[in-house]
Amino acid sequence: MSSDATLSAQVDKLNLNQPSTETDASELVSVVDDLLTQLGSKFSALSSELISKMDEMSRRLDNLEATIQAGSAQAASDGEE
Repeated sequence: MSSDATLSAQVDKLNLNQPSTETDASELVSVVDDLLTQLGSKFSALSSELISKMDEMSRRLDNLEATIQAGSAQAASDGEE
């Protein structure tokens, strides 16, 4: 949760109720850029994790399907005897 604290700290730094100066505007751009970079990084990490979990789920479902088919084939051959 430290990144959430960092985001909150950066948003608090903006304090938009203060009169704006050129330095404040450039600082605002910098803070917003940092926030967007952090959000992009988090999105990429979550996207990669989601894809990885979906791949794992697909493999597990394939294994389950193969096991069920093997069990059905075994039951069918046992029934024919």
